Amino acid sequence: MSDTRILADQAEMVHAEGLVFRYPGQPGLAVEELSLNIREGEVYGLLGPNGAGKTTTIAMLCGLLHPQRGVLRVCGVDLLRCPEALRGKIGLVPQEIALYPSLSVRENLHYFGTLAGLRGAVLEQRIGECLELVGLSDQGKRRIDTFSGGMKRRANLAAGIVHQPRLLVLDEPTVGIDPQSRNTILENLARLREEGTTLVYTTHYMEEAQQFCTRLAIIDSGRVIAEGEPGGLIAGRKGCRNLEELFLRLTGRQLRD
Repeated sequence: MSDTRILADQAEMVHAEGLVFRYPGQPGLAVEELSLNIREGEVYGLLGPNGAGKTTTIAMLCGLLHPQRGVLRVCGVDLLRCPEALRGKIGLVPQEIALYPSLSVRENLHYFGTLAGLRGAVLEQRIGECLELVGLSDQGKRRIDTFSGGMKRRANLAAGIVHQPRLLVLDEPTVGIDPQSRNTILENLARLREEGTTLVYTTHYMEEAQQFCTRLAIIDSGRVIAEGEPGGLIAGRKGCRNLEELFLRLTGRQLRD
């Protein structure tokens, strides 16, 4: 049975319908009538050029921005009515390293785990499990500001999963790191998916998205302009040999700032 058939029988993790968001003082909409449906167990890619609306969409999915119009349910929570109920159900791994540099990685995980409501032996167990998952078990006492870029990325991932979220949102988690760290992070994410975590994934690495995502949406000007399985999307566009060629055909080759 294909992944798509299996996912069709699983719970809906994200239901977004007709989302609209405009930043104050800006002439245009950052997100315009955007709709997404993400099911349990997916690795769902959000792709788009700079300024396409990806970051705004992620912020709304995480409850950090409030849509000005539309329907948005995440992990069964109506974010337009009770966004506070999402706490503990979702994890965010931002593009920027969101850790305290003067604290050790273990101290960071303890802090973020406590914020999520973990305590005592349960918290200590989760810290150990997360450090092991990202290959930092023997580095737990080191300060973040002594880490390499790849180690910081792995520690950033550990902080996003310490509370075992049902949905994990990742904003370019492999940007600017060496191939070894990138491979480790992708292997860790595949393991999380096998354990039941649903992933929402943004990246500018088209080859990575083509190989890793079970389904994806390409966004431009705040709208979804293509959605589906990577292989199906590529096959549906004559002359496109891979996802990068499809992406450039749909969004153009003009530079985006």
